[in-house]
Amino acid sequence: MFIRYAIAVSRSKRYKKGALMMCNPMEHVYEGDPEGLRHANTLTGKYLSQRARLKSAVRESAGWLRIIDASLHNLKQVSVNIPAGVLTVVTGVAGSGKSTLINQVLPNVYPEAIIINQDMIQASNRSNIATFTGIFDAIRKLFADENRVSPSLFSFNAKGACPVCNGSGTITMDLAFMDSLVTVCEACRGRRFHDDVLGYQLRGKNISDVLAMTTDEALDYFKEQGIAAALRRIQHVGLGYLTLGQPLSTLSGGERQRVKLAAELDKQGEIYVLDEPSTGLHLSDCERLMSIINRLVAQNSTVIVIEHNLDIISQADWIIDMGPGAGHDGGNVLFSGKPADLLKSPHSLTARYLRQFQG
Repeated sequence: MFIRYAIAVSRSKRYKKGALMMCNPMEHVYEGDPEGLRHANTLTGKYLSQRARLKSAVRESAGWLRIIDASLHNLKQVSVNIPAGVLTVVTGVAGSGKSTLINQVLPNVYPEAIIINQDMIQASNRSNIATFTGIFDAIRKLFADENRVSPSLFSFNAKGACPVCNGSGTITMDLAFMDSLVTVCEACRGRRFHDDVLGYQLRGKNISDVLAMTTDEALDYFKEQGIAAALRRIQHVGLGYLTLGQPLSTLSGGERQRVKLAAELDKQGEIYVLDEPSTGLHLSDCERLMSIINRLVAQNSTVIVIEHNLDIISQADWIIDMGPGAGHDGGNVLFSGKPADLLKSPHSLTARYLRQFQG
């Protein structure tokens, strides 16, 4: 291990201050050398002290996705069969041709494949968890029916919005050559709606209160089946701490990816491609990610993951290893088969490090 010094912190805790959700500073739980962290009583220490093992029993293919004579970029007439209905991990050094094969060639052959990555979600800059999951319309209707008014009052894009900030909750000042200055709107105090709208309540809370709820809190508040089902999907991917009103633009790459995965949890028989989904995730989040992937596979979907993370590679049913090098030295399939057989490969860098990782 090349790290000489490590600092570990725990996730911040949220509390409410007026209409805004605030965070306590992160708690400093460890400082010292990496070996000490491995034995520390922290979440990071717990996972560092564990070693993933290859699955003792892999799932069997329900068929095959076939790619024949692919020659895009550095691929050298690559023909490969990808098993359907299981988890396939595509490995290899950076530049070996993994992304070309899976992100570019595969969708041309199987256009129904769904690519899930950490890119920004294509939506308006006012989109949030409630709008993305599709529950905001149902929430606005509940408020409208309870108070005998129009649902449009409870939209921050319509007549119920604060007239000063136009429903954004913030005021942005353009400082020319400097970064823009964003401040909380003094008129609505960040609540996005004008005072008349905030006077309407549903079960003791106004619309701003509801948008400030975390997903976990909202599950206790909403018993309506459609709303609760969408909230459970967000909770299942480990994002129960996100508020319903949290803008999608503020999510990290890993959070964006899991929000996209949440939308797929009830679908069956799909082809999913995940490009390095462990990037930026804590080891405990990787474990959560694997539970999501396994759920998709259990629903008869095919999941193909491009990955370097040895914990995730160890959980594959099938591995395709690209290489041997990058650029002109890559573009070949070095191995395609079950993980236990990859360990016997003498020419694969992935096999070498996987053997070391397995101890």
